[in-house]
Amino acid sequence: MTSHDLLSDFLSKWLPSHSLGELAFVLFAAMIAGLARGFSGFGGALIFIPLAGAATSPQIASGLLLVIDWIMTLGMLPEGWRRANRRDVFTMLAGAVIGVPAGAAALSLLPSVTLRWIICAVVVCLLIFLISGWRYHGRPKTWLTASVGAIAGLFGGAAQMSGPPIVAYWLGGAIERNVVRANLVLYFALASVLSAASYLIGGILTIEVLLIALIAGPGYGIGLFFGSRMFGIASETTFRRICFTLIGAAAIIGLPLLDGLRP
Repeated sequence: MTSHDLLSDFLSKWLPSHSLGELAFVLFAAMIAGLARGFSGFGGALIFIPLAGAATSPQIASGLLLVIDWIMTLGMLPEGWRRANRRDVFTMLAGAVIGVPAGAAALSLLPSVTLRWIICAVVVCLLIFLISGWRYHGRPKTWLTASVGAIAGLFGGAAQMSGPPIVAYWLGGAIERNVVRANLVLYFALASVLSAASYLIGGILTIEVLLIALIAGPGYGIGLFFGSRMFGIASETTFRRICFTLIGAAAIIGLPLLDGLRP
């Protein structure tokens, strides 16, 4: 029996509702998303969710990214815990406690096609926001930090897209860059626990998602590895433009109108 036959038998037994072409497309999306995140620290979800959501569903894509990103970045958590301003992080998490379940509820209850239209529209809006380069330049305030956490939690629970609001809030403020990085690492790790709990309750985090994660995870890891190696070698401005282009392309390719052109 050839390796192709073994793979076909595995798919027919454990993932009967997904073709080899669909899973290959998810793997490709994971590699591109990992490359963007590894180099610039942003853009992974904005690329992966529209593409993987088109090949599978927004529910599966969000569960997939939650699993593979959490596993691949788990090693960064100890340093993040030591260096982070934990008071700011937990203040933001207080807002996420409200936002994440609300986003996860929308993810589990809305029809997949409706979600895909919403996700593609949100990706375009967040892309415009990122291109604008806007940053909050004041000092963190408790009520504002919690509010940003609620908004980011809503995006995170619905589609794992919590990054842009938090980066804009923390990166432009009067906080040292190494502390910002640690804050982000710690926040995303802890917010992932909230998302996992909400996804389990909503029936989003399933065995099917975990099995597909075994396929997509290595691709995401490869992308993270090469993206991080390119940091400091390739031009940051050029690569950010490439990331922006990929995000825009993902939003277009993920549109339900183009379903006939994908595997």
